[in-house]
Amino acid sequence: MREGPTMNIALIGYGKMGHEVEALATRQGHRIVAKCDPLAEGRTSPVISEEALHDAAVCIEFTSPTAVLGNIRQTALLRKSLVVGTTGWTDHLTDVEILVREQQIGLVYAPNFSLGVNLFYRIAARAAELFNRFEEYDVFGSEIHHRHKADSPSGTARRLAAIVLDNFARKKRMVTGMMDRPIAPDEFLLTSARAGEFPGIHSLTFDSLADTIELTHTVRSRTGFARGALLAAEWIAQRTGIFSFEEILDELLGPDLAQSGGASFGHLKE
Repeated sequence: MREGPTMNIALIGYGKMGHEVEALATRQGHRIVAKCDPLAEGRTSPVISEEALHDAAVCIEFTSPTAVLGNIRQTALLRKSLVVGTTGWTDHLTDVEILVREQQIGLVYAPNFSLGVNLFYRIAARAAELFNRFEEYDVFGSEIHHRHKADSPSGTARRLAAIVLDNFARKKRMVTGMMDRPIAPDEFLLTSARAGEFPGIHSLTFDSLADTIELTHTVRSRTGFARGALLAAEWIAQRTGIFSFEEILDELLGPDLAQSGGASFGHLKE
């Protein structure tokens, strides 16, 4: 993939993902001009301010669901474009769209910025569309993450569930957690596990009496998330408005592949 022009980037959040973005951005020739971590103990890092973000062309945000809306608002009011990798906030998407439009900035968001995961979404959509035509197949989803992850199910898993509900007509609603009863035919079961240090495993399984088909995406490192976030930063730098990462992927794939098969890739709420 061709890398875009170099740029000045501010990091909002400097945890594991912030460090990963910094390392890859530096290798690509970008300049990290600020590292603002609103969650840092004792406020040892700079807060989001005009002074901290002065030289930034784009900010990349990876923090927590409790902090992300405030970070978006503070950054937008400073008229800085933003890539948001934190999940758990899109119930407020309409409010954020208004803010982005008022401040005339650009914002890209996604439940997962991994290029592989976003291609996996499209494979999952097409598979669900195909298996939907055969009554003998059922479908369920599962995900595993490290024990430190705060939310469950993950934003990526919720997106997979949305894709199934859009393309597998027999499934009408998602259910999660422990089941103490037989699952209803119109329920899509999504299970979650939290243990160890797994960066992330997401699976979609289609099953019948005759066979089982499993689609699985396994993260090997956080580099894929960082690469997607930097790609989004390069893309949004000269644009205004709010976009999902899949709109960038549509552009990269071109019209022949962007919507192949007619499958729906799910609503964007996590």
